[in-house]
This record gives sequence, C-alpha cells and structure tokens, in this order.
Amino acid sequence: MQKIWLGVIVVLIGLGVYSLYGYLRLEAPPIEEERILKPPLPANPVSAPGVTPSEILIGSSLALGGHASFLGTQYLHGAMCLIEQINEEGGIHHRKIRVIAYDDGYDPPRCVANTKRLILKDKVFCLFCYVGTPTSVKIIDIVEENKIPLLGLFTGADKLRFPFRHYIFNVRSSYYQETDAVVRYFVEEEGLRRVAVFYQYDDYGFDGLKGTQIALQKYGLSPVSTGSFIRGTLDIEEALDKIQASKAQAVIMIGTYSPCAKFIKEARARKYNPLFHNVSFVGPDRLVQELGDAGEGVLITQVVPPPTERILLPATEQYSRLLAQYYPKDQPNFVSFEGFMNARVLIEALRRAGRDLSRGGFIRALESIKEYYVGIGAVINFGPRDHQGIDDVYLTKVRNGQLELLLYK
Repeated sequence: MQKIWLGVIVVLIGLGVYSLYGYLRLEAPPIEEERILKPPLPANPVSAPGVTPSEILIGSSLALGGHASFLGTQYLHGAMCLIEQINEEGGIHHRKIRVIAYDDGYDPPRCVANTKRLILKDKVFCLFCYVGTPTSVKIIDIVEENKIPLLGLFTGADKLRFPFRHYIFNVRSSYYQETDAVVRYFVEEEGLRRVAVFYQYDDYGFDGLKGTQIALQKYGLSPVSTGSFIRGTLDIEEALDKIQASKAQAVIMIGTYSPCAKFIKEARARKYNPLFHNVSFVGPDRLVQELGDAGEGVLITQVVPPPTERILLPATEQYSRLLAQYYPKDQPNFVSFEGFMNARVLIEALRRAGRDLSRGGFIRALESIKEYYVGIGAVINFGPRDHQGIDDVYLTKVRNGQLELLLYK
C-alpha cells in the first residue's frame, strides 16, 4: 500500500511539473505568425455558414433533461464557462462565440432531429460537445454528408474513430483504451482472472463490451458472464443474478450513473462484493453521490485528471475559478472539466484558423495542433490522419466518498 501511495504522489508531482511547464508556455504572449497557419488560408468569411463579422455560431445536442441530464448540463457548463470568459475579453478575432444547445434527452432520434435543425435551419459553423454513444453514432452520416466539423464528444466509441472520420475530432481517449487499462490492472496488479461485464444494451454498451473482450484476449481470457439492461431503465436484477452466479471477481460496468449505482448497492446488499469498475461516461461524481457508503473501493477510469488537483495541475485552477464565476451552483467535477478541455481546443483552433474563417480552415487548424500543453500533465496532438487528441487514462478509486487517483497510464 505504501508503494502505491508513493507512486501516486510521484505521478502527481510529475504531472504538476509537466503541466506547469506547458501552462507557462501556453500563457506566454504568442508570436502572431505561430498562431495563424502558413500560408494564409484562402477563405471568404461571408461564405462560411454561421460566421458573421461579429459572431461564430456553434451548435450542440446533448442531454439537458431526463435520466442523463447531469452529463449533458455539466459537459456544457464546463465548456461555456471558458467561452463566456473569452467572449467578455472580445472573442476570437473580434468575433463572439454563440452556442445553440438543444436537449436530446440522450435519445437518438431527438439527437438526429436536433442535428439536422442545427445544420439546415440554424446554419451553425460547426458542431460541438455532443454527449453519448447511441446518439452520436446516429449522426455520423449527417456530419459527413454536410461536411461540417464536429469537435468534442463525451463518448469513447470506436465507431467515431474507425474508420477514420475526416470531420469528427475526439479530444478524449476511447473506451477501448479505458477497458484495456482496467483489465491490465485487474490481471497484473490484483491477480484477478474472472471478469464479468454489465452493460447498457445499445451502441455504448456493445462498444464497452467489445473493448473488454479485446483486452481480456491479451491474457487468454474472456468474460465469465455478461448482463445487460435497457437504456433509460433501472431493470438490473436479471443481469445481477447472472453475474453473481458466475462468481466473477470483478465487474466492468458500461452504463450511466443510476443503473450502475443500483447494481452495486443491490450486490452489496446480497453480500456479493467483487471489484467494481465503471468507465468515464458513467458520470463519476454523480455515481459517487448516488452510491453513498456503498461506493467505497469502486474504480472508475477517467480521461482527465482529478479536477481538485488545483496546485499541481494549473488548468484545474482556471477551470475551478471560471466555473465558480459563471455557474456558482456547480461543483468541480470530471464531466464539466472534460467539457472545459474541449473548449480549450475549440478556442485554440479558432485562433489558428485566422480572421478569414472557413470550415476547411478550421479543420486544418485542428490538424495543426501538436504538443499542445493544456495544463493537465498531458499534451493534445492531432494530425491529418489522427483526430483523437488525448490517449491518457487515469484510474481513480472511491475512498471515503472521494475519488482519488490510483494509477495514470
């Protein structure tokens, strides 16, 4: 145990030094030639949808109501607290950013309708901060057909990454990377070999299940049991019966906070106590809140570091300050911190694209982002054939009602 804690302390110090170095570089006055791509992008701002001399119009569809509303509202608030500050400072190249956000309730048909409205009626410049796998995968063809950039999705779905999508940019790591990290921890660190999967019966759950199967195959293993539930319900009993009967030593959970919390609490009540793990989409802070005392020891993989590390990770200080300023009722959490990171990337790309803004120029600006320090101990890298910015995974564990960093990959 002392070795684990020593390792965590060393990791945090290393992340802090790395982040501070990058943050100081980031905050230094930029050389104008480095901010705008060379040669200047030949684009006519009048012809770019959603762009006027004073405004850039951006669209989002996400869960602002319903059973996944915490995810959508927090993701949007995290991004908006930085966008609001940028607007107060004069915007990007003298243009303010205006975001139109529609509620899709984590429902695929509503997301499709919202996206069509944003593109065809509102004529937004780009799409931003979408939430969820079952919703996002349904708009891939719409995005590609309309040649509109989509940046920052709260999902690690493989379908949004492979095959390569020219107009889709993911900032976060994938579910395959999250499940690979936790399977390695279960097998190599904990010596466990009997792993089950509890998953949401849709594209999100299927993706997490497949990622777990791929990760287990590296050790000559496969899930000892699987159990599923229907999105939007709390019907977890049949899945729990099946997984408990398998005597699984660990359960990887691919769902949202309420059904996963119910599964864990009912398992505890039955005296069934395997190691529980959730992927980042679960809504870590809300899960911990719903679990209460039953949450002790639960593992959650994250795609951003703990937002409470304000001293060691400079971006968390800015995020916490702006969140308190613009959304004083919110508490810092992993979901809104990820939204904040999306906004950092959005703003950097808009700056690089220059005054003559076009969709093509915006895409080239995103692809030019390399070794971009954002103050979290990781750098963001894109490229013409690489539209995933971060590959890092942070393994956290619930201790005394708080999420603490256990391992960093």
